[in-house]
Amino acid sequence: MRISNPRTPRSIIETVLVLLLLLALLYALYEVLQVFFGVFTFALIFFVSFEAPFEWLARVLGNRRKLAAVIYSIVLIVIVALPLVYLIASLGRHVKEGLRIITDIQTNGLPALPDNIAQLPLVGDAISAFWQHLQDNPRETLAGYEQQLRLALRHVLLSGAGILGTALQFILGIIISAFLLVSREQVLQPVKTTLQHLLGRRDGLTMMEATSHAIKGVSIGVMGTAFIATAVSWIGFTIAGLHFKLALSALVFFLVLIQVGPLIVWLPLIIWTAAQGHTGMAIFLAIYAAFLLVIDAILKPILIAKSGGKLPFLVLFLGVIGGLAAWGFTGMFKGAIILAVFYTIFNSWLQKRREPANTGTVTG
Repeated sequence: MRISNPRTPRSIIETVLVLLLLLALLYALYEVLQVFFGVFTFALIFFVSFEAPFEWLARVLGNRRKLAAVIYSIVLIVIVALPLVYLIASLGRHVKEGLRIITDIQTNGLPALPDNIAQLPLVGDAISAFWQHLQDNPRETLAGYEQQLRLALRHVLLSGAGILGTALQFILGIIISAFLLVSREQVLQPVKTTLQHLLGRRDGLTMMEATSHAIKGVSIGVMGTAFIATAVSWIGFTIAGLHFKLALSALVFFLVLIQVGPLIVWLPLIIWTAAQGHTGMAIFLAIYAAFLLVIDAILKPILIAKSGGKLPFLVLFLGVIGGLAAWGFTGMFKGAIILAVFYTIFNSWLQKRREPANTGTVTG
């Protein structure tokens, strides 16, 4: 008979030290890769969302996956980069114009307020009085607004930096997803093996399927909403007779895609139209922009729920809203994945609990 020796204090200490070393290694790995989490998240989103179109493109090209990856990357980067290039060019023009206006004001003083602004209903008199004080005593007038001006400037700079950072993460995510799509089987096999080893064959595959459904549901909801918002915006720009309709629509697509929203495009247009004296058109644009915001708010969860596969609407909806509030744009996908995985594990646990009970009932 074989008697197992109890573990000595020395072996327990060695085990604890190994575990602490492993935890320290995992923490160091987290710190190193933390910067790339956003890029990896976008890469995973693009990998899952465009897997079927990429496979179709590869078949059309005679199974030349590398060529398909190059075409896939160029098309998606152009879609992301064109609105960004337009935004940077527009900002450059406005900065130059702003510097010219500042130089002119320093030389000749503030110009007279245009009549169409002074005659605006409700706010025209207040703006006219403020402008008059600004002409007479500029420093004293702006002295009480220094903090607000600093906060507004800081907000504008941080928003611009955030948009540029998100666009860069988009582009890097597209490139990494292209590499993942080329080596699809080699990428998925270790993930499948790990999940099946940890959770069992059936639960591991179910987990991967739930994660895929969650990502596809959120992706279709976000991109579908962006395309619809772009089409609706283009119709509104056409009705209003605005120039650069396509460029403005592309900018709306990009801003809706990264969850900044279309208001950042529409609000300056409404203000500019009102300042030109076209009050009726400004009211129309304001109503149209409110309608577009309602579409953005309602359509997105509906598309996400319809595209979520077997996952219930409430699971995806709570994941998207909670993730967006916690982590921003990528949080929609993270929240949906977390709740989808939890829902899958919980259902699997319930099913396993039912099986012994059913077996006992049949046996009895």
